[in-house]
Amino acid sequence: MDLKRLTPSLAVAPQVAPADMAALAAAGFTTVICNRPDGEQPGQPDHHTMAAAAQAAGLRFVFQPVVSGQIGPAQVQAFGEALAQATGPVLAYCRSGTRCTTLWALSQAGQRPWDELLATAAAAGYDLSRLPRPTP
Repeated sequence: MDLKRLTPSLAVAPQVAPADMAALAAAGFTTVICNRPDGEQPGQPDHHTMAAAAQAAGLRFVFQPVVSGQIGPAQVQAFGEALAQATGPVLAYCRSGTRCTTLWALSQAGQRPWDELLATAAAAGYDLSRLPRPTP
């Protein structure tokens, strides 16, 4: 697994495998958010398989599919709500981790300085500099 920490309570990653869920639970994660639509790429496990593996490991699983390049306000709000409802550290995954990082940054805009959010993303290897600065 290629986990990138954005905050002490949030890490993002490219696609994880069902077999990774036990290791995520052992590492202290309590919630897994899937931002990949089913069938985005051949061979990708569907969300039902991932949810069952997460549940078997004692993790909460949130399926919030987001099409790459089509993030809207409702998806940003839903991601922020999923983070707020988590009872411990969260792992969010998509194809590369970029969608999850974008959702996180946009959900935190207004609560943290935009430049800080971009710097945090960049430090984790995600360039969000092309995102338009949200208006307050």
